[in-house]
Amino acid sequence: MTDLQHKTLEHLEALVGFDTRNPPRAISDDGIFDYLRRYLPGFDCHSQDHGDGCVSLLAKRGSTDTVFNFHVDTVPAADGWRDDPLRLRVTAGRAYGLGACDIKGAAACMLAAAACSEGSVALLFTSDEEAGNSRCVRQFLTQDHGFANAIIAEPTGAKAVTAHRGIATGSIRFSGVAGHAASSRALEENAIHRAMRWGARALEFAEQRQRDRYGGLEGIRLNIGTISGGVKPNVIAADATVRFGTRTLPGQDGHRLLTQLHQLAPAAHIASWQEGFVGPALPAPGADREKAGRELAERSGLTIAEPVDFWTEASLFSAAGLGAIVFGPGNIEQAHCANEWVALDQLATVTQHYIRLIDHDNG
Repeated sequence: MTDLQHKTLEHLEALVGFDTRNPPRAISDDGIFDYLRRYLPGFDCHSQDHGDGCVSLLAKRGSTDTVFNFHVDTVPAADGWRDDPLRLRVTAGRAYGLGACDIKGAAACMLAAAACSEGSVALLFTSDEEAGNSRCVRQFLTQDHGFANAIIAEPTGAKAVTAHRGIATGSIRFSGVAGHAASSRALEENAIHRAMRWGARALEFAEQRQRDRYGGLEGIRLNIGTISGGVKPNVIAADATVRFGTRTLPGQDGHRLLTQLHQLAPAAHIASWQEGFVGPALPAPGADREKAGRELAERSGLTIAEPVDFWTEASLFSAAGLGAIVFGPGNIEQAHCANEWVALDQLATVTQHYIRLIDHDNG
């Protein structure tokens, strides 16, 4: 193992050791952000606390038109970890730890890469990606930041992703008429029954759109996540709430899709409905946005991967007019699970890419 690989793992061990689980997002402008500032000597660092555990750090050295983005929050630890998820464990070919794959591994690579170069580079670290908030990135994009391109770190197997699905979530509260379950009206006036009928229509709606496609992506994704309501088996449910999510194709409007789905239920059966988190697909609509992403990947000398099903904040940068790609070590299959890991060779590859990109920007 090289000195550079050792340094990357030292950074990863430290980053994994900071508890940045989201939720609860008990994150402030110290802890992990103090560590980042300490190991970015020579950088002009500016922090912002956006409230509710949403913290961002913009670190710049020199002048560049490209910003690298890393989220430092993680999902909660899933059941089934063999070891302490906040303590890095390194084997012959893997590094295990909460966030090692998604996406503290990339942050560790960049800290090591930045120390090996004196070139211009801009880094944006954020703390609120994992809970469907994105307040940090959205606030950043409203400012006069001066960047034309963005490279967003997520697990992509060290390839550049230029297209991915959008995300749109919502909830519908169904009303019913309470009463004894022996009544014949229970079939029609039970709020849970109304929710289930809507669910059947929503699934059929999604199935009818499986021929829609973008590149290698096919159809929309629909997941009915929770149904809650009712009191007990012998009482007609007066209230039921369904929470659901969709994954849109590039070019599809998540807001419009949510409206179409909630309108599958008779208006008289709906007490209320609420749009949740809506994130656009990558690239944003328009041939120029798709072209900008591919050109950024090609200029960066990165292999372009097939479009992916998961969502990233790269789409927010694209929607704001930047050329945006997703690039980082690891595989999404190893993220958000017990015993999360990232391959050591992936860390080494991405660290070298970061060094090359910093040098190339100043060549």
